[in-house]
Amino acid sequence: MADSVRLALAKAVSDSTPPKPTFANIEERIKYLNWQGEMATRLKRRIPDLQTRKELLDAIWYESKRAGLDVAMVMGLIQVESAFRKYATSVVGARGYMQVMPFWSRVIGDGDAKKLFQMQTNLRYGCSILRLYIDMEKGDLYLALGRYNGSRGRPEYPKAVLSNWKNWEFTS
Repeated sequence: MADSVRLALAKAVSDSTPPKPTFANIEERIKYLNWQGEMATRLKRRIPDLQTRKELLDAIWYESKRAGLDVAMVMGLIQVESAFRKYATSVVGARGYMQVMPFWSRVIGDGDAKKLFQMQTNLRYGCSILRLYIDMEKGDLYLALGRYNGSRGRPEYPKAVLSNWKNWEFTS
C-alpha cells in the first residue's frame, strides 16, 4: 500500500469525532428520524435493546455518510458480515460488525486490534476501507465488495451484499 494511501486512511480512522448527525434543515432531520425509527423496528429482532439499536444506527448513518457510502449498502454488508453482532469473529480473525481484519489496526491505526470490537471504531475502519476499495476499483462496486471480503472476482459475496442491501432501503 502506498504511503499516501496509508496516511489518508490513518487520518480517516484517527478522527475521534463522535457520531453526531447534523442536518442542513429540518426536513433532512425529519427524514433521518423517520429512517432511524424504521430501521430500529427492523433491527429489533436482532438487537432487543432500543438504546443500543439507536446508537448503532446513529453510528452506521454517520460513518456511511462520512465515507460517502450508501447507508443501506453498509447495513446490507453488516448483515452479511456479522448479522449485526458486535463481537462476531470470523475463522480468519476478522472482527466486529464489519468484520475488519486485525492487520488494519497496525497498518492505519494504533495497533490495538481489540478496538475493532468498539462500535464506532469498527464502523469507521470498515467504511473507510470499503471507500478505499471502491476508489481503487474506479467505482465498480462488485469488484470493491469482492476485494473487501477477500473474494475479488467471485460472485457469491457481492451478490449477497447487494441482495441484503435491498432489505435496508428506506423510502420516506
